[in-house]
Amino acid sequence: MTAQIKYDDVEVGTELPAASFPVTRATLVQYAGASGDFNPIHWNERFAKEVGLPDVIAHGMFTMAQAIRVVTDWAGDPGAVVEYGVRFTNPVVVPDDGTGAVIDVTAKVAAKLDGNQVRVDLVATAAGQKVLGRSRAVVALA
Repeated sequence: MTAQIKYDDVEVGTELPAASFPVTRATLVQYAGASGDFNPIHWNERFAKEVGLPDVIAHGMFTMAQAIRVVTDWAGDPGAVVEYGVRFTNPVVVPDDGTGAVIDVTAKVAAKLDGNQVRVDLVATAAGQKVLGRSRAVVALA
């Protein structure tokens, strides 16, 4: 599959529309049900603190999924993402305060590759801390 964006219309440095994704404890419980990852660090505050975390944290795969939405929304086709990888640098801490947390994501085209593909570099932060490092996607464009 390929994106709706045309390769010839994209330049290195093109910024994708930024987005913010709210995360609440309810979101984490829903994700646990969908993913089957019921690790108590994602829903049990007491347990999370007992193992040395500051509070309940979002699932790593959930955080990755939220970040790549910036790319799939821009491309117009999730199937256009042919490669995606990250390093986890900090957890997304989700307090039980009624507001939860917010994952802020920015992205830009970092390189034009052969075969009408581009590499997009993403920056994801929560509470002012970078939560994903070396977050990169390769996207097939039209």
